[in-house]
Amino acid sequence: DETEFRNFIVWLEDQKIRHYKIEDRGNLRNIHSEDWPKSFEKYMKDVNCPFKIQERQETVDWLLGLAVRLEYGDNADKYKDSTPDGAKNTENTAKNAEPLINLDVNNPDFKAGVMALANLLQIQRHDDYLVMLKAIRILVQERLTQDAIAKASQSKEVCTHTAYAVINEAAQILRLLHIEELRELQTKINEAIVAVQAIIADPKTDHRLGKVGR
Repeated sequence: DETEFRNFIVWLEDQKIRHYKIEDRGNLRNIHSEDWPKSFEKYMKDVNCPFKIQERQETVDWLLGLAVRLEYGDNADKYKDSTPDGAKNTENTAKNAEPLINLDVNNPDFKAGVMALANLLQIQRHDDYLVMLKAIRILVQERLTQDAIAKASQSKEVCTHTAYAVINEAAQILRLLHIEELRELQTKINEAIVAVQAIIADPKTDHRLGKVGR
C-alpha cells in the first residue's frame, strides 16, 4: 500500500534516522502530495542511499539498516553491557504503560511502527494492525525461550550470502541488541495490546476518530 509505505518512511526519518532538521521534513511528511516521489528521491540522495526509487524492498532494507546503526551508535554503551538481567522490572512497566492508555489506533505512527516491526521480523501483513501486533508478540515470546536465548548468546558467523553489506552490518548490531531489546519489545507489545483492547471495548470510544469521547 503506497500510503503505508510513505508513512513508514516518514516514521523512520522522524523517529530513528533524523537526518533532516524538523523544519526541513515538511516535503517528506506531505505524503499526499503529487511531488512526494521527488521529495523521497531527494531524501534518498541526501542519506546516500545507493538504490533507485523503484527498488522499494532494497531501499527499505537499507534504510532499516541505517536506522539500526544510528540507534546502536546513540546507545552503544547501553547495549554493549546489556544482559538478560537488565530487563525492565514491574515498577518500570507500570510507569511505561500509562501513556499507552491514550494510544490512537488510527495514528499513522502506530501503524507505521507495527509495519516496521512486521517487516523486520518477516511477519505477513494483515489489514488489522492489532492482529499483526499479536503475531509479533507470539514470535518474540518464541524467541525468548531458554533455547533461543542460549543460541543467541553464542557467537555466530553472519551469513556470507547476505545480499547487501549494510544488512550484514545490521545483523551484527542486532545480535548485540537481541536479548535486551526482545524483552523490552515484548513488554511494550503486551502493553500496547492491552491499551488497544481497552479502547475498543470502551463503549464511549469513537472508532472513526480513534479517540475517547464523553
